[in-house]
Amino acid sequence: MTKLLRTLFSLCIVWPVIWLWLGLRVKHRQRLPQNGPAIIVANHNSHMDVFALLSLFPLRRQAQIHPVAAADYFLRNKWMAWFALNIINIIPITRQGGEANPLAQCEQALRDNKILIIFPEGTRGEPGKLSPLKSGLWHLSQRVPDVPIIPVWLRGTEQVMARGNRIPLPLFIDVCVGEALPCHPEKNVFMDELKQQLLALQQQTTGNYAHEPTSHAG
Repeated sequence: MTKLLRTLFSLCIVWPVIWLWLGLRVKHRQRLPQNGPAIIVANHNSHMDVFALLSLFPLRRQAQIHPVAAADYFLRNKWMAWFALNIINIIPITRQGGEANPLAQCEQALRDNKILIIFPEGTRGEPGKLSPLKSGLWHLSQRVPDVPIIPVWLRGTEQVMARGNRIPLPLFIDVCVGEALPCHPEKNVFMDELKQQLLALQQQTTGNYAHEPTSHAG
């Protein structure tokens, strides 16, 4: 039943909104992983980010993809928790600490050949700007060093679904996919390389403008 509901949500809501109402322009799509394990790492400005990233993958692979999200936000009430865990398929992590290994579920998912979506800023940042990156991704990479890490820059989601907006504006979303990053034993080196890759991808996006909802389907 959960799989059916997730499929219906993608078919009836996510894909029509992303591909028809908005429009998705993807650069270097061939760099996306065909199978897991893999980690997609993206900037984070809007709740629309996760839906844009999920829509990059075919329907048959949606169950393989897990956005990593803050437990204190997405599990704050039973209805949101059910939706986040069963429909969006998140892996919740605790931001306040207190767990022996808060990334244990992420590590296990990768060992089970899943694809994770991680926003290393930790929360939604200022529109169009990259906030300081958290080092959790580096710690995870040390546990699964052979898993490819693919940086992605999203542009337009901060306008499409800005904080406080309930209805997405009909604007294009640009997605630029980077080359896979290797694991590095030095945390500072890895984090700096990730930051530079994301900023380089930002420069490759084309900007945003309004359009008629039916004029572009991706």
